[in-house]
Amino acid sequence: MLAPFTVDAYLPSFHAIAGEFGVGQAAIQQTLSLYLLGFGSMMLFYGPASDSFGRKRVILLALLAYALMTIFAALSQSIGQLIAARIGQGLAAGAGVVIGRALVRDLFAGADAQRVMANVMLIFAAAPAAAPIIGGWLHEWFGWRSVFWFLLGFSLLLVIAIWRLLPETVAPEARQSFAARFVFKSYARALSHPRYMQLIVVFALLFGGMFLYVAAAPVILIDHLGQSETDFWKFFVPLVAGLILGSRLTRWLAGRLSMTATMALGLALTGLAVIYNLIQAWAQPPDVTHGVWLTVTPITLYVMGMATTMPALNITALDYWPAQRGLASALQGATQMAFAGLVSGVMVAWLADSLVALAVGMACLYATALGLWLFWRRSADAKA
Repeated sequence: MLAPFTVDAYLPSFHAIAGEFGVGQAAIQQTLSLYLLGFGSMMLFYGPASDSFGRKRVILLALLAYALMTIFAALSQSIGQLIAARIGQGLAAGAGVVIGRALVRDLFAGADAQRVMANVMLIFAAAPAAAPIIGGWLHEWFGWRSVFWFLLGFSLLLVIAIWRLLPETVAPEARQSFAARFVFKSYARALSHPRYMQLIVVFALLFGGMFLYVAAAPVILIDHLGQSETDFWKFFVPLVAGLILGSRLTRWLAGRLSMTATMALGLALTGLAVIYNLIQAWAQPPDVTHGVWLTVTPITLYVMGMATTMPALNITALDYWPAQRGLASALQGATQMAFAGLVSGVMVAWLADSLVALAVGMACLYATALGLWLFWRRSADAKA
């Protein structure tokens, strides 16, 4: 939860940070996109490191580094210092996401793994929704720096909890080599595995459709809909509800439907949401009074479908690499964050001036994901 929380908790403070440092919103956006770049790239280290040295040790070291970088962020005196601290946070924050997914598959299999992964995905995906609400109130009460002090306390609590409670799940005899040549060859094999890569790109595209609206939330709420920094709950509470419903649905479906059928159902829900979003954006331009609910309703349905789909996508992708789940999870996470960085750094800048353009952008991401998934399913049926 820490990594996506770090992305979004300071979103309500964008305008205040820009004002204090005397820079434009484009410079502030770099604190997000460069964080994601560091976050996604370092995942490729944490995955094989956890396969080699064990999950628990790698997580603890990464969390301590994150805490140090968060102190630097809270004490920043210029936009350059803040960007550097945010890159440091990103480099450290990827361990939890990568290793958390691998831990689930280390400990559980089949329908049980799907149910547990649904819980993990709920926490991971709920963080972008809950974080701006908490960040908005912290900003209102104590200023933008308080958001980073909060993140510091959160990370230190995680250090204590993981040190005391987390078991090591990689036995010494099952550990993989950390030699550069072996790691490089392993990544090359994964990248050249078409069915595995199809699934992780589908995952990244679906997440990108949601993240397009999450990253553009300050512009949507404040500029388009006339809301304040404390009104982010109007956008993000419904998203949390959608995530909860989707995760509960996929838990209930585990053991009742196959992984492939669960993915198909989730993709159908997201498709309905995309169509609904296009219609409302074109036909009913939002106004300050009613626009929040018109805008949020289809996004809520979208994240419900996404939360239904993602656990089955995760488990199916990891099962292609049973001996190197850390590495497989790392490549999956890095691909996801690369898309998120592209969304926040490029697509938001292009599309955020218009709610119609945002709806079209989401539709394009979804259509690409659906086409790729259908190709994966056809190849899976042909192989069977």
